[in-house]
Amino acid sequence: MTDLVLELSDVRYKWPGRGAFSLAVPRLCVSQGETVLLLGESGSGKSTLLSLICGTVLPDQGDLHVAGCSLKGLSGAARDRFRAEQIGVIFQQFNLLPFGTVSDNILLPLRFAPRRRKRAGNAGAAAEKLCSDLGLPPGLGRTKANTLSVGQQQRVAVARALIGQPPLIIADEPTSALDANSQAAFMDLLFQQVAHYGTSLLMVSHDARLGDRFDRVVHMDEIAQVERAAA
Repeated sequence: MTDLVLELSDVRYKWPGRGAFSLAVPRLCVSQGETVLLLGESGSGKSTLLSLICGTVLPDQGDLHVAGCSLKGLSGAARDRFRAEQIGVIFQQFNLLPFGTVSDNILLPLRFAPRRRKRAGNAGAAAEKLCSDLGLPPGLGRTKANTLSVGQQQRVAVARALIGQPPLIIADEPTSALDANSQAAFMDLLFQQVAHYGTSLLMVSHDARLGDRFDRVVHMDEIAQVERAAA
């Protein structure tokens, strides 16, 4: 049986004070090494689902496992540590520390994740190898992030997510602001590195044209139910 890196079962969550907005996910799984594209329009519950998977919020009911660990019962601080250890996140706007160096940004997750830092081995060397693999020029590690091109920021964001080999990468609409050529280049780099490290990838998007690249495409309206209070 294939190991599951992500498993949601009968998960339900209701945002407090948000007009009774609620999300129910009967079942969602991602296997080890699998790439999954999660498609959904604005308001379909994608952001809430990512918040649940990353442990930012806890489900009101149901089971949610990441890398074999149940997030139920973990304190907020414990979930923060677990997320740093087990999940690499690529944000829509990359969210680099603007006045930190490239190395500072790539190594940031390891500051909060001792087991991930141990998996990385020589962290500095691991960061340099990722930079090289992602086509960043030698010596860029000492460069401030706010001086990078958009393409370089993309690569640094991927390196930060991958360092220390977390079993799950979450990519939240990372191509939404890119032109077609930049989007293709970004996706090529991301898939090359995910395949190299055997990492699972769950990417959220509204762009169905990306689907051919993934092992599986999942539509939010097929796996989740959203309810809102009547106006």
